[in-house]
Amino acid sequence: MLNIVIFGAPGSGKGTQSELIIKKYGLCHISTGEILREEIKDQTNLGLISKEYISQGHLVPDQLVMEKFTEILDKTSGVKGYIFDGFPRTIFQAQALDALLLERKTPVVATFSLSVEEKELIRRLLKRGTEAGRNDDNPETIKKRLEIYKERTEPIKEYYRKKGKLFKIEGNGSVEDVFEGITDAIDRLVY
Repeated sequence: MLNIVIFGAPGSGKGTQSELIIKKYGLCHISTGEILREEIKDQTNLGLISKEYISQGHLVPDQLVMEKFTEILDKTSGVKGYIFDGFPRTIFQAQALDALLLERKTPVVATFSLSVEEKELIRRLLKRGTEAGRNDDNPETIKKRLEIYKERTEPIKEYYRKKGKLFKIEGNGSVEDVFEGITDAIDRLVY
C-alpha cells in the first residue's frame, strides 16, 4: 500500500495537493479537517467538542482525533493506500498512526512537509475565509493556528526525518510546481 502523510501550516496547500495525488495514484483521502467540519455540521458529540477548540484556533485533543481516525480506518478496506491530509498534527498522533498502521502491516511510505512563507499563508487563509465562508479563517484565529502549528505540528518533521520518510517541498510556487516536486519523490519511491 502507498500511505502518504502530507502536512504543513494552515493555508500551505495540503488539500489542493491531496486532491491531485488522489487523482494520480488512486488513494483514499483522509482529512482530519474535513472529518471534524462534517462532525460539527452534523452536531455530533465530537463535533460539538471540536467546534469549541477549532473556533479558538486550538487543536482537538489527540485521543478524540485518534478514536475517530481508527473508526474511519476500520471502515475502509481494499484501497491502494491512503493520503493522510493534515494528520498527524502532533507527535502523539504520529506515533499512534505508526502503531495503527503497523498492526495492519502497511506503514507510512513518505511524508511531505509543505513549506510556505508566513505572509503568504495569511494571505491565502484570509482569501479562503472570504471565498469559502470559513469563519475559522480570520486574523485572530489564523495567528493562533500558526502559533500552534509551530509549537505542536512542526516537531513532526524531525520525527519523520529520523525515520528517513520526510520530503520537504517548497510550497510557495505554483500548484503545478509543488505537485511535480511531490510526484517526483513518490515515483522514485514506488517505481
